[in-house]
Amino acid sequence: MAATRPKALVLAVVVLLVSSAQLSMGARRRMELYQPNPADMLSYHNGAVLHADIFVSVLWYGSFTQVQKTIIYDFLLSLTMMPQAASPSVSQWWNIIDQQYLSKAAQASPANAGGATTKTRVMLDNQVSDDGCSMGTSLTLAQISALAARAKPKKGGVALVFTAQDVTVEGFCMSQCGLHGSDAESGTTYVWVGNSATQCPGQCAWPFHQPLYGPQSPPLVPPNGDAAVDGMIINLASQFAGVVTNPFRDAYYQGSSDAPLEAATACLGQFGSGSYPGYAGDLKIDQASGASYNANGAQGRKYLLPALYNPSTSACSTLV
Repeated sequence: MAATRPKALVLAVVVLLVSSAQLSMGARRRMELYQPNPADMLSYHNGAVLHADIFVSVLWYGSFTQVQKTIIYDFLLSLTMMPQAASPSVSQWWNIIDQQYLSKAAQASPANAGGATTKTRVMLDNQVSDDGCSMGTSLTLAQISALAARAKPKKGGVALVFTAQDVTVEGFCMSQCGLHGSDAESGTTYVWVGNSATQCPGQCAWPFHQPLYGPQSPPLVPPNGDAAVDGMIINLASQFAGVVTNPFRDAYYQGSSDAPLEAATACLGQFGSGSYPGYAGDLKIDQASGASYNANGAQGRKYLLPALYNPSTSACSTLV
């Protein structure tokens, strides 16, 4: 595992609090230069995290091909269900989250008097499809929360809402590529990620598309042959890391709880060692396809996953 030390200037995210459903906007956004405060690094604020068995429910909103669904589904399988993938792997990426965040929070919990912790697993639950877009093709963030409820996540679980390329969502492309939120009363959380293929691939599918802003460099070849969906994987991984480590905005974060930097968004734009603004870093290259990746997954798939902030080293850790 390679580690990159935070630079004097790192890319961050402008976060907007938008609804009473406790939206945590740790999304990939229009980028700005951010000056980190060493006294305010990402740390634990004693709130709840998701741990043990995390049941994940999926809602597909709009038209997705079976291939697109399988790319995302195999990523979810890769987190903990199929850890035998060659190194570097998706499960190794997940282990950083489990060991550096979830296990440590569980050990600090008063309910854990014995000091023992259980490895956190991602368990796939039900899937629901709404191909006909029953709420229309222009959604508010409140409707995203309602769609998440339709997925019927279990308490302590996560609903994943994926919107198709012809579905517009409030703030999508203008300020965010995805988000995570929660309902403290029911104890459930959700993640939404949109398909940017026809709306803003330069923002939400970078580095597999020419960037809309900043340094211009040639796009990378996507490992699964679909720049927008491979971009969705990056945003899904980033938001999933946020929702498990900071589900109710009072656990692991940096800065304001209303506009937090989280496990992945604190390392925005970093994927491999040597990364800098506009350059994703030194990555693995698939010799057959020329695709760039940093993690092996289920069914022989390859993915590009964001770097994660490692509280033990105060640095952004990458898999390559």
